[in-house]
Amino acid sequence: MSSARERRQRDASESPRAPVVPELASPDDWAPASGSAFKLLLVVCLVAAKYSNISDCDETYNYWEPTHFLMYGYGFQTWEYSPVYAIRSYAYNALHAVPGFGLDLVFDKVKVFYGIRVVLGVACAMAETYFYEGVLVRFGSVVGQLLLVFLLFASGMFVSSCGYLPSSFAMLMVMVAMGAWFKRDNKIAVLAIAVASCLGWPFAAAVGIPIALDIMYRFGPRLFVIYAGISGLTVLGPQVLLDSFLYHRVVVAPLNIVLYNVFGQGGPDLYGVEPFSFYFKNGFLNLNVVFVLALLVFPMWVLRLLVLRQKDMLTWASARRVPFWLSLVPMYLWMAIFFTRPHKEERFLFPIYPLICLSAALSLGVLQELLTTVVVRFRWFRHGNWVIFPGILVTIVFAFLGTTRSVALYKGYHAPLEVYNQLYYHAVNESERYPSAVHYVCVGKEWYRFPSNFFLPDRRWQLRFLRSEFRGQLPQPYLQSWNGTWVIPSHMNDMNREETSRYISEDQCDYIIDLDTPTETQREPRYSAMTSKWKVLFSADFLDAQRSNALFRSFYIPYYSEAETKFLSYNVLQRVKRRKRAPPKAS
Repeated sequence: MSSARERRQRDASESPRAPVVPELASPDDWAPASGSAFKLLLVVCLVAAKYSNISDCDETYNYWEPTHFLMYGYGFQTWEYSPVYAIRSYAYNALHAVPGFGLDLVFDKVKVFYGIRVVLGVACAMAETYFYEGVLVRFGSVVGQLLLVFLLFASGMFVSSCGYLPSSFAMLMVMVAMGAWFKRDNKIAVLAIAVASCLGWPFAAAVGIPIALDIMYRFGPRLFVIYAGISGLTVLGPQVLLDSFLYHRVVVAPLNIVLYNVFGQGGPDLYGVEPFSFYFKNGFLNLNVVFVLALLVFPMWVLRLLVLRQKDMLTWASARRVPFWLSLVPMYLWMAIFFTRPHKEERFLFPIYPLICLSAALSLGVLQELLTTVVVRFRWFRHGNWVIFPGILVTIVFAFLGTTRSVALYKGYHAPLEVYNQLYYHAVNESERYPSAVHYVCVGKEWYRFPSNFFLPDRRWQLRFLRSEFRGQLPQPYLQSWNGTWVIPSHMNDMNREETSRYISEDQCDYIIDLDTPTETQREPRYSAMTSKWKVLFSADFLDAQRSNALFRSFYIPYYSEAETKFLSYNVLQRVKRRKRAPPKAS
């Protein structure tokens, strides 16, 4: 025992600034410099800021809308932001409202929306670059090259990089934490996990468990407690103060959301459950062959252990290098937690998308190392350059599938952002013609594709809900007052029960946003077919998944996808005969 303790203390005394010898590297390896990698990643993130979709209604109603309220004094409130429940943190919204205020001085609201997305894209590119640097330090150029390609072409990264979601924010902080951990900058690693868990998503702390164990093993629990305590107070202190002011009571939002998800009546399962296969299908769609390789990384490590027979692969061999096996734990731990939960959503995988890319790169790196070992040991080939071919083949296939998936998502599902963008500038012109009129823009079954009030110019343009087959609880407007976040709203519950107070009648609508489907019900009529009442003002194509080929709707292949997919019309309908208008109410 004493010798083991002395060895750990001697390892711990090694300077963290000392050079780290990368694993899976050779003297001839080369990888793009950090600056070049950042430029490449930034281009992809800026493209995502412009062209990626809002794929989750939580992004609109739980994050864009509260931010809109903080900036403009009105917007929609969900039950999570009621002071009764207070499971969301306004600190996270305020973090995004800060650049929004600056952008609002120069641009209109639609451009503010995209400007905030650009800020998110820049932040993601910076985090990816830092992660890439850490991987180069720990694993060398081969794995670094592969990781960079995977980050650039992963459809999952395209979707999540500019998402205004705690899971996307957690993903950025996880990359910073892992990059710092690989660089042996433990203070930054712990701080990043604290930021991810407090400001973003509390469950991101699961990724930090291996980091915490590593620090405690090498340097003792006391150092980790100091790091965690300082980081937690630095982040959680201001957050609790801001949330307590805005909720008008003491609130620790990260604690509240954990209590709700673990002990709440009904909990997240009220919002739907999915089969065990859900994440496997989703993972393959968004990360294709990389997802498969990532799942194989542990067996590949075991095979490497058996072939190379290096005992230090099972130990904390050096204070300057994170053990290979320990670097795999965060991804597998996250999967063990979330794959077994009944309530599953695509965004729950966002925090580990970069770790999946890393694990796939490690699988290929190990494969290349093993092939090289076989060539040298058995002298099967005179020249061993062919061992890089599996990596080249995988990257080509992955880049093709990743790009075609991202294009398919844009072409199939970008219609809501297109028509709301057109509606915004139409609304600006209409407000000049009718400056005192209040306009009701109504949605029925398309309530969950509303991209936020950033696409309606001012208080004279108000979103309203029509009855549809959805029987759950819809959000309602905040009280338009300086202390609107204090007020306990009526007609709200945490059981997803329908609140009929949300609805208005079709006769009160000036515009209806609707997907023109061939089927209709009493609660979801075909408004586009009611030509005596409604006319099409704007329209865009929206993928009809049920009538389209599964392969060609999932991956865009020129010519073939056009031939094998069907589209519906996503319409902005304007009332044929204008209804009588009342002046706007004073706020």
